[in-house]
Amino acid sequence: MSDDENRDKKKWYILEGHFISLLVVLLIAILFYVGLTHFDVITVRIKMFMKVLSPFIAGFAIAYLLNTPMCFFEQKLYAKRKGKRALAITTVYLLALAVLVILLNLIIPQVVQSITDLAANMQTYLAGLDTLVKNLTDQFQLEGDGISEILGSYQDMMSNISETVSKALPQLLDVGVAVGNGVISGITAVISSVYMLAGKGRLVPQIKKILYAILPKRRADWLLDVCSEANRIFVGFINGKLIDSAIIGVLCFILCLIFRIPYPMLVSVVVGVTNIIPFFGPIIGAIPCLMILVIVDPWAALRFFVLVIGLQQFDGNILGPKILGDSTGLSAIWVLIAIVTCGGLFGFPGMVLGVPTFAVLYSLMRDWVNKRLRKKGIDGNGKPIDPAT
Repeated sequence: MSDDENRDKKKWYILEGHFISLLVVLLIAILFYVGLTHFDVITVRIKMFMKVLSPFIAGFAIAYLLNTPMCFFEQKLYAKRKGKRALAITTVYLLALAVLVILLNLIIPQVVQSITDLAANMQTYLAGLDTLVKNLTDQFQLEGDGISEILGSYQDMMSNISETVSKALPQLLDVGVAVGNGVISGITAVISSVYMLAGKGRLVPQIKKILYAILPKRRADWLLDVCSEANRIFVGFINGKLIDSAIIGVLCFILCLIFRIPYPMLVSVVVGVTNIIPFFGPIIGAIPCLMILVIVDPWAALRFFVLVIGLQQFDGNILGPKILGDSTGLSAIWVLIAIVTCGGLFGFPGMVLGVPTFAVLYSLMRDWVNKRLRKKGIDGNGKPIDPAT
């Protein structure tokens, strides 16, 4: 039977490859149009969906953070014990609970007390700052109108912040209500993280099996290599940044006590938390602390400014490279672009996760470019590649 007769007998509902491609493009265009015309409805549905999934997303984040120490205990401490996975999970969660208890009992009460004292004494601090500026203006015979106008605007801004904090403080201190509202989600997140850690030995092979069933082997191998590289970058960056920020926070607290800077716990927590953000972290943390310290004690603000500059240099040139190494492989300009872009799109989480995300994309682009150059037989400068190298 000829090919023409076979084509004639082909069933009408069997589509050619290019027809399927056109159909897929048409469906994507329709979905895109529907998404644009019903953007508000889709946004509400996505938020509802994410709210339902939020405990499991939080559980995945907990499991991802605790996976590295769990693997350490499982492979090093309990390697020859029976039920080593269960022992490692128990150990790592007990350690996490101990850290949480320390935070709740030592750090958070002092931070809350510092905020309360600051809000209560704000007017006294502002009056003292006003007196200091007037004395300096009279002593050095400066133009007082412009300085007084700037000082007045600054005082109004800080007074508004103080009033807002004072009004919101009773609600912030009502921990029982917050804990009561979030207890179910918290328990669900912890339980799901335990199951994820305990079942990762079965979950990962199942995901691989699905990938090999859906994709060609070459594509599946490539995708698994990309996921492995992304996991390496994210684990190295996040764990390193957490350790680095904890050390900087403790160091900042010790130095604040030595240099007699007011509210050392509050200042150190702000500096430590914002230090998680690469590049801009110390600056972002220093600005609100300086605004507070200028009111409380201007000379202490000057000492804190010098302290932050020293901490930033120590972290950027010594501590950070020692802990993080070259976990991302990004140059300074790409780090800056990642923080600004992802921070503008996703806020604080984007600032933290933007750098490792860009590092993964940068690695993929670099491999693709190198592969294309090898196929063309040239190097990055357009010169032929020596086959012997």
